[in-house]
Amino acid sequence: MPTPLPTSGKTIHNLATRLRRLPASCGPVRLIAVDGHAGSGKSTFAGRLARELGDAPVLRLDDIASHDELFEWTGRLLAQVIEPLARGESAFYAPYDWRARHFGPPLAVPPAPVIVVEGVGAGRRALRPHLAQLLWMDLPHEESWTRGRSRDGEEQREFWDGWVRAELRHFTEDPSRPFADLLVRQCGKGYEVVPGPAGTIGPDQSITHGDGPSAMC
Repeated sequence: MPTPLPTSGKTIHNLATRLRRLPASCGPVRLIAVDGHAGSGKSTFAGRLARELGDAPVLRLDDIASHDELFEWTGRLLAQVIEPLARGESAFYAPYDWRARHFGPPLAVPPAPVIVVEGVGAGRRALRPHLAQLLWMDLPHEESWTRGRSRDGEEQREFWDGWVRAELRHFTEDPSRPFADLLVRQCGKGYEVVPGPAGTIGPDQSITHGDGPSAMC
């Protein structure tokens, strides 16, 4: 895992407050997607956001994907997770074990007020109608992949070569960033959250609080 950067508590707190106020998007649930390139810091940020949301459930798409279906898991996610939540029911999905290369016993996801969906492709076309908000970790792909390769070590080199090709193909065919409501950027003192291509933050909806006058990275 990458070494976590210091986090601006006010940024995360204000973002969580704003997300709680959104209307439900999937039955009684506000689905919040955290998308971005592999290695961009999605898991760390999503975990911190979920804690600020009162320990909201986090659905990690690494548990949905598999070696055989790096990105071809949309139908399974819709059937196992999205459709039950839309009915106000608990969802059950079988998490994938990347070492053993098989799916494990089912895990439950209750229809909590807010659920964070984290992973590459969380903002894909088929999921966007069910999302209350799409957040994009705004780190260039080359820098993200360099971080990811460093994190996973030489033994995962072959996997990363295949992953990069698959990710490039996915985002070429089904980009997420142009539809992001908010962009999340890691800064020296935490995170900066700014309006994304598809969203705006009004003057009464400030999210980022920094130590300096500009609150910029």
